[in-house]
Amino acid sequence: MRDFTKLEIWQLGMNIAVEVTDILETIPTTKAGFKIRDQADDAACSIPSNIAEGTSRRSEKEKFRYFEFALGSAFELQTRMLILQRRKYADEAVVNKFLEKVVTVQKKIGAFMGVLNA
Repeated sequence: MRDFTKLEIWQLGMNIAVEVTDILETIPTTKAGFKIRDQADDAACSIPSNIAEGTSRRSEKEKFRYFEFALGSAFELQTRMLILQRRKYADEAVVNKFLEKVVTVQKKIGAFMGVLNA
């Protein structure tokens, strides 16, 4: 079994999951604010969680599937953060810098999937 904690994409995903909390704390405590905060947090946590679970799978096909879930969560998180930005719930510069990290992890997950699918 592979130690998923040594994977760069898992480490990046963990950093994103932790860092998103700082941004989400700035969201208003309205019903809409709570909902978007909860959904963004879930998406962020799903990135490293699915990577970890994928590494436990024996077949390449199953591993690929979990990395696909992680990638989907990264795209979902990107969308949630763009909504925050449009609603002006968070500082635009902070969100833009964070989104660069999200796009980086998306690219790295995609590249990892390419290796699995080869």
